[in-house]
Amino acid sequence: MRMPNPRDVLELIERMRCISNDGERRALIERLGAVDRPTVLSFLNAHGLNVCMSSDAALTAFGASDVLLRDGIGLQVVLPVLGMPAGLNMNGTDFIPLLLKTLSARKVAIYGTATPWLDRARATLEAVTPHRYADLQHGFHPVEHYIAQARTNRPDVILLAMGMPKQEQVAAELKRALDHPVLIVNGGAIVDFLAGRFKRAPEAVQRSGLEWAFRLAQEPRRLFRRYCIGAFGFAWSTLRLRRAASLRTRGTGAAAPASTRIPPSPIRRSPIQKEL
Repeated sequence: MRMPNPRDVLELIERMRCISNDGERRALIERLGAVDRPTVLSFLNAHGLNVCMSSDAALTAFGASDVLLRDGIGLQVVLPVLGMPAGLNMNGTDFIPLLLKTLSARKVAIYGTATPWLDRARATLEAVTPHRYADLQHGFHPVEHYIAQARTNRPDVILLAMGMPKQEQVAAELKRALDHPVLIVNGGAIVDFLAGRFKRAPEAVQRSGLEWAFRLAQEPRRLFRRYCIGAFGFAWSTLRLRRAASLRTRGTGAAAPASTRIPPSPIRRSPIQKEL
């Protein structure tokens, strides 16, 4: 497995859309509701950054995202270190339900997790959103199965709930294979939360940035490596990214003030990326 160059991960981070206020969040929802081609919405958190720093395949999958949003306290701390604004915490656990409640009635497919959580999540969503949840598939099929389902049912929205980086890889394959307008959302554990399988932390804990500790207490065996061991990897990743940013700035022959954003490297963007 080829290890990504930190400069490539830095370019991915620079592609994140910084949402600074409610007006920008509403504008983003409006544009996501009007996509005219397969469009991938993803969320990058500390765990996702670690995954991208250690896997070229994962970095490529995240790179297929048309809209990438910051999720969590880890990147909130790191982005200013890299000379970038942190903006609002656009975690999918809050933003995806808001998106689904705000969009006009659509046909929605959910691919991920397993029964009975899929059915429970659908019941929750049907009670609070206007959509028709036409296709539920557990998260352990080969990617060809999801492509066939999406080609047959042609949903307007596909919500993936498979965990990182599998869902990002499936999203990239769906984007390549489908030929109709569809918003593909990488949702992580969103279906499990909606189904009541796991509880959200109290609001005070969420505001303090310690929701990760609340989740760890619920799933210690599964999340210990991600949150505890992963914290050391995240610190190392931050140092490598900071060095990559510093070397690139030094290579331009001009030192940027610490308060300004590091100019992004030229990257090829799709039409939807340019619009959003």
